[in-house]
Amino acid sequence: MPHVTSADGTRIAYDREGTGPAVILVGGTLDDGAENAPLARHLADHFTVYNYARRGRGASGNTPPYALAREVEDLDALIATAGGSAHVYGASSGGALALEAAAAGSAIDKIAVWDVPYVIGDDLWPRFNQYLADTHEAYKAGRDEELLELFMRLTGGPDADIATFKQYPIWASSVALAHTLVKDAVILNDYKIPTDRLARITQSVLVTTEGPITQPQLSGLPTDFFDRAAKAITAAIPQTERHTLDGQGHVVAPEVMARVLKTFFNQ
Repeated sequence: MPHVTSADGTRIAYDREGTGPAVILVGGTLDDGAENAPLARHLADHFTVYNYARRGRGASGNTPPYALAREVEDLDALIATAGGSAHVYGASSGGALALEAAAAGSAIDKIAVWDVPYVIGDDLWPRFNQYLADTHEAYKAGRDEELLELFMRLTGGPDADIATFKQYPIWASSVALAHTLVKDAVILNDYKIPTDRLARITQSVLVTTEGPITQPQLSGLPTDFFDRAAKAITAAIPQTERHTLDGQGHVVAPEVMARVLKTFFNQ
């Protein structure tokens, strides 16, 4: 795979396809770039699309120590390769990374984010604080399977479903990425929306979410979980558009998102 070298020397792997203005796709939770690959194909007739594996994922390196600033530098290296500026689309925690990069001054044109999971509401904090404490303990002990189980229980996965999931090959690949759950919590500011930093963003931002949550694996979250966060993001950033894609799950259909991004990035 092609790669760029980040500021700390870490090799960041990416795929490039298409022609036109540059768009960089930033993956989310437990994703090594594979989730956005179909979206890249749908966008390639209008844009030059860079779909990368965030550090510690897929073919990308994992130089310690980890920090949010290192992931911003990774994105900056891709922007430089793309010609010095680019539109950015970030899904889930990748959306939070895109917003943090814009707030830090990265050369981003327009930003689109999907289902950014900031926690809004006092009703949720006891569970999320316990999750953060438990995952730090499991991470220090190197218990990657436990990290994945904790995350699945947090979002609502029953033990029976977790046991079934373990019988499939995807379990092993998910466990290999489980260490990134702790790092995603860093990207997400321990799930607390960084209102002051988001207020610095001057770019136009499209904030998109699914409608009310209906997926059984997310039944542990309020049905308006992503909508709560989207409203808070929209209130914090000076220039935003807000879209809800009803009928979509947390993994949005690539053809649906491609239509939305083509319209927004071409405005």
